[in-house]
Amino acid sequence: MDELDIETVADPDLRDPVLVEGLPGVGHVGKLAVEHLLEEKESELVRRVYSEHFPPQVTVSDDGTTELACAEIHAVELDDRDLLILTGDNQASDNAGHYRLTDAFLDVAESFGVETVYALGGVPTGELMDEYAVVGAATDTEFVEELVDVGVEFREDEPAGGIVGTSGLLLGLGERRGLRATCLMGETSGYLVDPKSARAVLEVLEDVLGFEVEYDSLEERADDMEDVANKIQEMENQQSGMPTDENLRYIG
Repeated sequence: MDELDIETVADPDLRDPVLVEGLPGVGHVGKLAVEHLLEEKESELVRRVYSEHFPPQVTVSDDGTTELACAEIHAVELDDRDLLILTGDNQASDNAGHYRLTDAFLDVAESFGVETVYALGGVPTGELMDEYAVVGAATDTEFVEELVDVGVEFREDEPAGGIVGTSGLLLGLGERRGLRATCLMGETSGYLVDPKSARAVLEVLEDVLGFEVEYDSLEERADDMEDVANKIQEMENQQSGMPTDENLRYIG
């Protein structure tokens, strides 16, 4: 196959669309967020992007059929404007691939008239959390001010080492094309898939773009992950000699 192969599935007319990216990353925060959007809103698949820069694999569905690794772009209709949702199960497996794929994603976005890009992801804290801030980066100070107004935090030298992968390049390459771009990163431990962090990011996006979604299914996933986190914490306490909640019942 070619280095890049963009399959046109549909060509809808979109109203003032923005690109929202959620590919796998820290805590799968961005991917969870856009998957939830696609579950809650009616969407239409418009493009598939295939590339030799993706891992050499196929996914196997429940019915036993296979699909070559790719990224997908879906159109979502909102009340006042539309979204292009970029998601998939993989990012590029090499540096050159990150650049070439991101350029391809931006080509598709611009073909639909996109002028603003929202990359979604996670920023690791190294510890389990109860409350989740959303940390941001943006291509211009006006955009920073708009995001501060909806609760996004901008911290000096965070994330440490910058933003890597597609999320970072959407800002860097997007700015070179004259696009406004931001990365919204939910705080997350970095140890587990984090639905609570994904919700924090989505709530910011709701405020910025003026839409609403329900969170029942995401809360169910969060409860499941909290059970996992509690078991991990209990194991860590046992290994360090700390009393667990079960042991504490017999103290005093």
